Amino acid sequence: MSETRIGATGRKIGVLIVDDSAIVRQALTEVINSDPALEVIATAGDPFIAAERIRERAPDVITLDIEMPRMDGLTFLSKLMAQHPFPVIICSSLAGEDCESTLHALEQGAVDVIQKPKMGTRLFLEESRVRICDAIRAAARARPRTAPRMVVQPKLSADVMIAKGRSQAMLQTTERVVAVGASTGGTEALRVFLEALPGDAPGMVIVQHMPEKFTAAFAARLDGLCAVTVKEAEDGDTVVRGRVLIAPGNKHTMLKRSGARYYVEVRDGPLVSRHRPSVDVLFRSVARYAGRNAVGVILTGMGDDGAHGMAEMKEAGAYTIAQDEATSVVFGMPNEAIKLGGVEKVLPLERIAREVLSAASLPPSAQRSGG
Repeated sequence: MSETRIGATGRKIGVLIVDDSAIVRQALTEVINSDPALEVIATAGDPFIAAERIRERAPDVITLDIEMPRMDGLTFLSKLMAQHPFPVIICSSLAGEDCESTLHALEQGAVDVIQKPKMGTRLFLEESRVRICDAIRAAARARPRTAPRMVVQPKLSADVMIAKGRSQAMLQTTERVVAVGASTGGTEALRVFLEALPGDAPGMVIVQHMPEKFTAAFAARLDGLCAVTVKEAEDGDTVVRGRVLIAPGNKHTMLKRSGARYYVEVRDGPLVSRHRPSVDVLFRSVARYAGRNAVGVILTGMGDDGAHGMAEMKEAGAYTIAQDEATSVVFGMPNEAIKLGGVEKVLPLERIAREVLSAASLPPSAQRSGG
């Protein structure tokens, strides 16, 4: 789906909800229809009814439950991707087994995952509405994959999280830190990127927009695939060679420094750039505490989260890389960073790991001239 087709014409993004719970279908319908750019065009209690609804009217986006009667969501997704790939968002309950199934769905071509709406405080409900509607808008602009690439077992500034002050660029160490941000399509992009790294790659901190609980399962899945160690970040974790820390869902993660040691701080806070965790929060902390000793990477995703932070990283002397449009599921986040002038180099996904390693091996003063 192109942005001009949906946005410029004023036509609403049509959504098909597939879930066996009538309560969930009703709650999702109310949330989605509250956004003037979206409309629920049909609902279905199982994949067989969903197939009939698709024949009646093709949706722009499908939200899909995993556990359903007559046919499970993974089987339906596989058939859908093989026959007519629509942008699909998995709507999950965040249960343990559901996390594992959702990761399989993302590997099979689903573009994103959202948490099923539930009762909570007014702030929780508003944040949930923002996340669900933003995910659908992004999915409508995504390019869904026709086949799986792998088979394995309210907007605020980051000022609210990052204290003001002069950049504390590292002078006592030459150890590099890599900061990565991704959103829609990022789970697969990160798999490709991290699998290409050697076991002694520079220490890395990643923000992938993802609900809480999924990040731990996602990190464990990547840890089994990659030479580097991958784990969900915990407050106080040290950033060292060979280790990749993934920001936990629903928590902001920031780089900090104590002497020559880098570590992460994981904490609560408001949505920043409509997200928690926020790429901007991570990138701005990296600009302040690592400066010229950092390499920044921004991957596929909708919106502008990370764009301002990457510009600050570049200004602080970091080497910055963006994924190109051809290999991005959604080119929003990389494009916004490019437009702000925060990107040194734009590369296809498969070349980014090599560029990061090359940049990390050079003295900071040689990165722009020789990297």
